[in-house]
Amino acid sequence: MDARRRLLDDLAKLVTASAGLLHGAGREAETLLRQRLERLADRMDLVTREEFDAVKAMAAEARAQNAKLAERLARLEGRAPKPAGRNRRKRA
Repeated sequence: MDARRRLLDDLAKLVTASAGLLHGAGREAETLLRQRLERLADRMDLVTREEFDAVKAMAAEARAQNAKLAERLARLEGRAPKPAGRNRRKRA
């Protein structure tokens, strides 16, 4: 009975040590993967979300100003302004 108990205790210690080792290996693999992805992103010269949002806002403002200027020019030239949007031609 005592031998069986020692065997079970040793087995429990082995399983516990193995679980800790696997957990540590998982963390190390995650860290390595994260570092490689960060290096890849740096080489790709990606922009941050904040930079993208700033340029997007600037483009929207430029489009709005362009539409206003086109409307003003049309009024000054005495003709009706074209509707905003894409130029579409009818095909015959």
